This record gives sequence, C-alpha cells and structure tokens, in this order.
Amino acid sequence: MRIVRFSPEGIDPAVGLGSSPLFGVLDVDNHIAVLSGDPIHDGIKPNGKRVPLEQVRLLAPVIPRSKIVCVGKNYADHVKEMGAVVPAEPLIFLKPNTSVIGPGDIITWPSMSDRIDYEAELAVVISRTCKDVPMDRVNDVIFGYTVANDVTARDLQKLEGHGRGKGFDTFCPLGPWIDTDFIPGGQAIQATLNGELVQSGKLTEMIFDIPTIIHFISRVMTLLPGDVILTGTPAGIGPMSELSTITVAVEGLGELTNTLSVRG
Repeated sequence: MRIVRFSPEGIDPAVGLGSSPLFGVLDVDNHIAVLSGDPIHDGIKPNGKRVPLEQVRLLAPVIPRSKIVCVGKNYADHVKEMGAVVPAEPLIFLKPNTSVIGPGDIITWPSMSDRIDYEAELAVVISRTCKDVPMDRVNDVIFGYTVANDVTARDLQKLEGHGRGKGFDTFCPLGPWIDTDFIPGGQAIQATLNGELVQSGKLTEMIFDIPTIIHFISRVMTLLPGDVILTGTPAGIGPMSELSTITVAVEGLGELTNTLSVRG
C-alpha cells in the first residue's frame, strides 16, 4: 500500500515543525483513506474518512524524528565519475531531519554556495527500533520505500566533506509516498532536469544492497522508527541552475518533483 502524508487544500503547515498533517492510504481510485495516528508508530488504522487526492497537498511522507543516514559512492559508475575508489564497506554520513521537504516544495539555494547538485536516490523507511540487524532479518525492520533527492552544495562538499554541503534546510526532498509493498530489484532509477534525462541506472547496480546497508548501519548506530536511509546515487550527478525543475523517479515507486529557488 502507498502511505501518504498530506494537508487539506489551503492549509500549508511549516515543514516538520508545529504542523498537524494527516496520514492516509492512497486508494486505486485516487482517494485517500484517512488514518488515525502515525502509521509507523501506531499501525495502519483507517478512521472511515476518505478524501479525493486532488483536494489535498502531499507532504513529505515522513519527517524523521531522529536521523537520515546516507550511503555515499554506492554505484560503481558514480564512483568512477567522482574519480574515487570503490569502497570496501558502505560509506555513511548524516543529513538533519530539518533538511526534509515534500513533493512540489522549493529547494532553497543558500547564499553560501555557488553550485547546487541533484542526486537521485532510493530511500528506505525504518519501522522499529533496531540494532545489529542480521542480514536475514532486514525486511523485518523496513516499513517501506520512497523516492529521495540528496541535494548537495557541491563546492562546499569538496571544501569540507559531507556536513554543511549536505545539511542545508530543504536539501532532502522525499516522496511522494511510502510504498510498503515495493521490493527493490532491477527497477530503473532516473533524474530528469528541466525535461532532460540526466541520470539513469538500475537498483541492482548498487555496490552494497539493502540488506548489507541496513546490517552495516545498525552495527554503528541504533535505528529508530521513521529513520530514513538514502542508498546512493547512480552516475550523472550535476548542477542545477536557478528555477530548475528536477524530477527523481524510481520505476514502480513514483516520481518526486521539486524546483530550485533563485540564489539566496
């Protein structure tokens, strides 16, 4: 099923702060079956209300209460384009939960940076508190999958590594929903910039697969319900210009579109 987080038309809550969004399950007829509570923490509990999809604004399907863990250099063609060496184990870093925005939201170009890049990624949403997850139990801790854009201030990343260049507000678009039935395999992952295909790969091209990633990360840190893991990007990363529209798509999972602001 596809879990959406949404706001009724005309109501625009602040991103992840003080908002009162609703959760629902998207039906086949493009209606939303409204849920009681947070489905990750409270389970899937429809309250009997239904609203048409066109009457709501979709938000980021999850705002992690704890963290976003990212995996770098996880596609061989991306490693090559970066002039790097294929890592022996997953390379991980964090993005703050305040970087999350939803479909249709604006990516803000910070005044500190001269170059803002897109990075198409598959994201995993964690369902429960877990530590040292065995490879064969990884599916037990996955709530579902969504589409992500690991927006990067590339000049700052080159200057000082993953921190500031990855962590600005609005630098982690997620959406449009969480699919609890999605099974990663040979699906295509793509990015389209202003209508031009700029990234194209397959999920099977990951150097480290989902079980390996979750097993590894959970040995380093405890994962909590609603935590999000970004699993890396294929080759083709590049800069966006002011007012660019970027769409990230994962075959069978959905499309996530955002626009970059003018430079701050």
